[in-house]
Amino acid sequence: MKSSLSLCVALAISLEIILVAGYPVGPNNEEYVLVNNKCQCVTVTSKFVPSKENPDEEVLERNIRILVPLKARENISDPLSPLRTTFVYRLSELCKNCEPKEIELGGAIHQAQQGNSCEEPQTCYTYDRDVCYSSPVPLLHHGEVQQVPAALTPASCFAE
Repeated sequence: MKSSLSLCVALAISLEIILVAGYPVGPNNEEYVLVNNKCQCVTVTSKFVPSKENPDEEVLERNIRILVPLKARENISDPLSPLRTTFVYRLSELCKNCEPKEIELGGAIHQAQQGNSCEEPQTCYTYDRDVCYSSPVPLLHHGEVQQVPAALTPASCFAE
């Protein structure tokens, strides 16, 4: 798995799809967050550290932190679905940026995206706090059972 991940990182770097700009973790910390995907529980950071071979030289160190959620369901909105046993992480998908940007080409403004597969839905291993998830719940009302949607992530389902 380690060699597979290294190959994935090398391929992503050679295809220039790694995000080159990040943001610092803290004001005095030199570590930069390149990817923070809360939906798939992955954080990729980078920082310069002294080289082990030559302490006068700094090398770029990248850290990939993957949290595997325990008791995650195949369908996260259905608490009765089977437990998820397979987790697939593709660095190129984590690093894609589907936010459209305005660029100027030949004197005209155009919309452009850095990602090329933005139409495909993202597989989520846990709740993305920015997305509203709901699940039907049986509710007994006037002697009749009705299925009513209940918010699983209330903060993102209801406007303040």
